[in-house]
Amino acid sequence: MKALFLAGGLGTRLRPITDDLPKPMVPIMGKPLLERNIERLTSHGIDEIVLSTCYKPHKIEKYFEDGKRFGVKISYITEDQPLGTAGAIKNAEDFMSDTFLVFNADILSDINISEMIRFHKEKGVMATIAVTRVDNPSAYGVIEHDDNSFITAFKEKPQPHESKSNLINAGVYIFQPEILNQIPCGRAVSIERETYPSLLQKGYKLAVYNKCSYWLDLGTPEKYLKVHKDILKGLIPIGNYDFGKNGIYISEKAKIDKSAELIGPVYIGQNVAIGPSAVVGPNAVLFDDALVGMGARVVDSIVWDHVNVESGATVMNSVVMSNCKVDRESEIHNSILTKSFSQPIGV
Repeated sequence: MKALFLAGGLGTRLRPITDDLPKPMVPIMGKPLLERNIERLTSHGIDEIVLSTCYKPHKIEKYFEDGKRFGVKISYITEDQPLGTAGAIKNAEDFMSDTFLVFNADILSDINISEMIRFHKEKGVMATIAVTRVDNPSAYGVIEHDDNSFITAFKEKPQPHESKSNLINAGVYIFQPEILNQIPCGRAVSIERETYPSLLQKGYKLAVYNKCSYWLDLGTPEKYLKVHKDILKGLIPIGNYDFGKNGIYISEKAKIDKSAELIGPVYIGQNVAIGPSAVVGPNAVLFDDALVGMGARVVDSIVWDHVNVESGATVMNSVVMSNCKVDRESEIHNSILTKSFSQPIGV
């Protein structure tokens, strides 16, 4: 089975992290989010992937190339201008001749793809939509369904009295190829606001897959910090790391002074060096080749690769991006530090 990733978003709300990176390339525990999602897919037997790109597509293509080193075949479609979710799917029509998967490339979830595929085949529907539960659905479009998991209505940003559902679209779909005939060509089309309601109106069967216990859209810097804290809490396993079982992960090539203090949960990447009397953690992630100097502190923060946190510096509830330097005895709180500037984030 093939999978299509919708990887063309501008990532505006995630800036400045996405100033120079497409959102699917933003690193999660040291690897691009898209790579993390491809890893999860290959574990379910998906071996062919189409990437629909728009914003800085060369950065995605340069990293993933033909997909061989990731165990998949990767093809690319690049939009000259954004076509919306359905328009991007329509753009991939030539690749899809059988049942296929679609993913929004900016989410992280624990959806069991194999189980969702089985569910889709059992239901015999045109489309299966994975859903996730939210406390306040009034900011979203909600999906209503009957006792057999068939969708009965889509309601956009309902007030509490307008819908009993608190299920929203999780951005993971399974489609029959015939759905492509229902999407117009040559213009931007929203799968959520146009295609799905139109299919329902025409009498096509659509189903909800409601077995997602973890889901997060990495739309903002606050959510970027949150997803790492959730990983460190063991709420969602990533790669070979399951912090629910072990709160401190230290890569083989890390060098940690015996007087440094690690307060779990923490993740220490390859070739990280932590100096005397430094304190790292709790909820700290150090990507490969990061340096933490003598007496420095890194707490509730994500430090990217080749960062130098100099002696006596403090980093709290922040993201320090690649190749940055945190000056000696300085303090960074609730900020994103780039090579050019520091920008406050919400707390």
